[in-house]
Amino acid sequence: MTARTLNLDDALYQYLLDVSLRETPLLKRLRDETQALPMARWQVAPEQGQFLALLVKLTGARRLLEVGTFTGYSALCMAAALPVDGSLICCDIPGDYNAIARRYWQEAGLAGRIDLRLAPALETLGELERQVQGEQFDLVFIDADKANYPAYLEHALRLLRVGGLALFDNTLWSGRVLESSPESADTRAIQALNLALKDDVRVDLSLLPLGDGLTLCRKR
Repeated sequence: MTARTLNLDDALYQYLLDVSLRETPLLKRLRDETQALPMARWQVAPEQGQFLALLVKLTGARRLLEVGTFTGYSALCMAAALPVDGSLICCDIPGDYNAIARRYWQEAGLAGRIDLRLAPALETLGELERQVQGEQFDLVFIDADKANYPAYLEHALRLLRVGGLALFDNTLWSGRVLESSPESADTRAIQALNLALKDDVRVDLSLLPLGDGLTLCRKR
């Protein structure tokens, strides 16, 4: 028994993967290809992708929104977990990695479920609010530019149905959230988001030490 979360050394982390990760060969190839890119650190951990897929199934989600897609690993995990009539809108900016995402979605037979919109995410979110005119989404996963995290929260809460989930990645920020006077705007934004969510009566809250920190917010 323990009264706090365990620290995972390399051996224990590998054990976690060995006994629980159900990564398909296609996902493994996508992850390996992504690791060769200069921005490989943007990739979610495989166990995190699997957790996102589980949340989609647990909540019965049909309409998903992702802010920050990169090579499409998390999107592929979530899209595969959707029912046949489900859909996922992905927000990202133009980059060479867009083609990698589309290629793997196509190979998985899931490209028809995924709508990739290439523009600054705040613009896309604003347009979605004007289009849907209400609370339409079941789950929003946010893993994009950290300086805009507080703004993404407000958009997510306007777009989510009551009981829907907003998920924020990197909320432990490799420990940089402990810095007392951070120079980085990204670090300051994550600190501000974490502090604000602690007392935000609009959501139920849990911050999990999964990957680089994953915060779950259930809209009340």
